[in-house]
Amino acid sequence: MENLPRITCEAMRRPSAWVKRFAPLFDPREEVLDLAAGEGRHTAWLLLTGHRVLAVDRDVSVLEPLVGTENFTLECRDLEGEPWPYAPERFGAIVVTNYLHRPLFPHFWESLRPGGHFVTETFTRANRELWGRPSRPAHFLEEGELLRLTPEGARIIAFESGETERGLAVERIVWQKPGPCMRLVEPLAAP
Repeated sequence: MENLPRITCEAMRRPSAWVKRFAPLFDPREEVLDLAAGEGRHTAWLLLTGHRVLAVDRDVSVLEPLVGTENFTLECRDLEGEPWPYAPERFGAIVVTNYLHRPLFPHFWESLRPGGHFVTETFTRANRELWGRPSRPAHFLEEGELLRLTPEGARIIAFESGETERGLAVERIVWQKPGPCMRLVEPLAAP
């Protein structure tokens, strides 16, 4: 992308390996919601790989330099304090990392198009025991909780629970909303 502003934030150069692994499954014609986009590490990477991205966070100041970039929309929202604003079946994929607000999970399902993918990874209770964060139970997962939060009818493509290469304790899941044209199986390694 020729008109993408120069990325100066180190975090923007380090997208999650989990997101990178499964983003090739996203339909490139569909919009991706990057929720709790933070410093934009996934937003920028998804833009650079040809996706249309809606980045949402309570603080969008780090992402403001990307405003005006082709295929990029930025919204400043506190989705814990306002109604879910997105239409049913709007997004081809939803990416949520290092953020947890359980009441949003039914909205993720509703806002995914048939055949769309949901990709998330966030901290578990074990991370709090190891590193002292997140401190509030509302912000970390219990063991196996992402499996329990997965909507009935979702097709689970991958799930992991454990310690990352950086020593963080996380759970990760990718699931797909069934649609009329889906692969019989998804590749376990990125193409």
